[in-house]
Amino acid sequence: MSDDDRYRLLLESITDYAIYMLDPGGHVSSWNPGAQRFKGYDAAEILGEHFSRFYTQDDKDSGLPERALRTADAEGRFENEGWRVRKDGSHFWAHVVIDPIRSPSGDLLGFAKITRDLTERRATEEALRKSQEQFRLLVQGVTDYAIYMLDPTGHVASWNAGARRIKGYAPAEIIGQHFSRFYTEEDRHDGLPSRALATAEREGRFEHEGWRVRRDGTRFWASVVVDPIRDDDGHLIGFAKVTRDITEKREAQRALEETQEELLQARKMEALGQLAGGIAHDFNNLLMAISSSLELLQNRLPDESRVTRLLENAVQGVHRGATLTSRLLAFSRRQPLEPQAVDLPALIRGAGDLLRLSLGSDISVETQAPLSVPQAMVDPTQLELALLNVAANARDAMPQGGTLTITLSSEEVSDGQVTGLKGGAYVRLSVSDTGEGMDEETLGRAADPFFTTKGPGKGTGLGLSLVHGLLEDSGGRLVLSSRKGEGTTAELWLPAAQSQRLSKAGPAAGAESETGDGKTVTVLAVDDDALILMNTALMLEDLGYCVIEASGGAEALKVLEKQHVDLLITDQNMPRMVGTELVKAARQIRPDLPVILATGYADLDEASELRLPKLDKPFGFNELRSVVRDTLGQ
Repeated sequence: MSDDDRYRLLLESITDYAIYMLDPGGHVSSWNPGAQRFKGYDAAEILGEHFSRFYTQDDKDSGLPERALRTADAEGRFENEGWRVRKDGSHFWAHVVIDPIRSPSGDLLGFAKITRDLTERRATEEALRKSQEQFRLLVQGVTDYAIYMLDPTGHVASWNAGARRIKGYAPAEIIGQHFSRFYTEEDRHDGLPSRALATAEREGRFEHEGWRVRRDGTRFWASVVVDPIRDDDGHLIGFAKVTRDITEKREAQRALEETQEELLQARKMEALGQLAGGIAHDFNNLLMAISSSLELLQNRLPDESRVTRLLENAVQGVHRGATLTSRLLAFSRRQPLEPQAVDLPALIRGAGDLLRLSLGSDISVETQAPLSVPQAMVDPTQLELALLNVAANARDAMPQGGTLTITLSSEEVSDGQVTGLKGGAYVRLSVSDTGEGMDEETLGRAADPFFTTKGPGKGTGLGLSLVHGLLEDSGGRLVLSSRKGEGTTAELWLPAAQSQRLSKAGPAAGAESETGDGKTVTVLAVDDDALILMNTALMLEDLGYCVIEASGGAEALKVLEKQHVDLLITDQNMPRMVGTELVKAARQIRPDLPVILATGYADLDEASELRLPKLDKPFGFNELRSVVRDTLGQ
């Protein structure tokens, strides 16, 4: 077999390439099976035809076929990629090489043309290009995350829109800069940036939360993930870094935790208040039994000086116990505000024992007051509790001891002179300490509910907020002033009393114990405590009334169904049927029945709705007489 035969067999066996010859004018002079497969022409159909028929009309109009032959002839080679046309009119993407064929003397004999169909490869490359472009657009379009690349040494290599929004740098400002500039000075000093890259390279991932720094110097709380990027051979070529600004999320989580802590403190205070209220109620009942017994003894025993003094001492002890229960009820918020004209110097003197016990021996108390201070309109028990709260804060601010100064002054205020106060006459009660003082931030939040600078278990953060609430409800104002290291002054502004409240009248010469027709008034007394019921009945009998006793609501209703009663006096806190429930049931039987509610505390809304006069426990002979007479209109 000759060499020519071998070359012919070789060309005819190639099907992945179209290999054919052109004469010097560009006409096809040979055609292999690969050419037939790519372009769809049989050899008989295409031999002698000009090769320009394989080009698109645009390429023919631009003269590309002729330019390809001229280039091959002049430069010894022409190479190109572009669209070509098959026999059926469909297009394919071709890679074309044209080489000139010359005789030994250098004369041009024609051209060798090799064409390869790259349509599938081009489609793959185009799909890859589109995918990469879509990914680039995706990354660039993300604004909630900073997504960017670092080179192996930590310098920024790419920058998306989210990175610009979160960190504040334009791409031109940051690309090529080291990523450590996003870290705080403390983290850079600690080596966190280099440790992050080393961890990501070693373990395949680095994840962290912490403060980061924006271009303007402000900080934000960031969630950061760093992943290594490796080539096909596993060599490190950089890092992918994703950062998210979660400052708002962190603040929301902190707010939730603070709210939960406040709720826990509120529940503790509620439980403590319920306990205090329960103790006060039971103690009131004991005091009621003791005080009424003492008054009955005073009315029955002969006027002997030694016995009288003993009884008076016992009565004074009962009054002090009543003051204690009043404070407990004020603390538990089961006692409504009862503003009245209060002599503040007398109140401060009366609270002296409690202040000394609260402050301890290391703190001295000084009082400064002019000879004439007008009375203030406020609930005295609540004000006493407020004073104790302010004093307790002062004590905690003076751990090494110091001086607490209480100053009273009369002030005339015009509108707007003191924030939150209307123009008028006020009494200012100032409490100053020589303690540590507060900075501006702490001072601004000092009266916020649950805010405290004390350690766990050492404060609820409710003291000053309760003081603030009392003064607001009383028409006054709490004004705090302080400087770090210079102590604190709490000013309790209270409206001055316009008129003095008259003291209660003493017992009259005789009791109005008869109705208009001369019949004796019948009183139904109801209480579940046998001692209180007995003494209440005895006091009513001493006043000249006819008394029927009942130990509970059900028993009282049976009496009302069978007997005529002119007045019902009932305790509020009784088992199975409380006082207000008894009143509603009794008025189903007697709609016009006068009722007195005797209690240490009550649901005032319901009592007000029922229009019930209230007799505060522990009550004495004079209080009982006055309320009964007022209720019966005597």
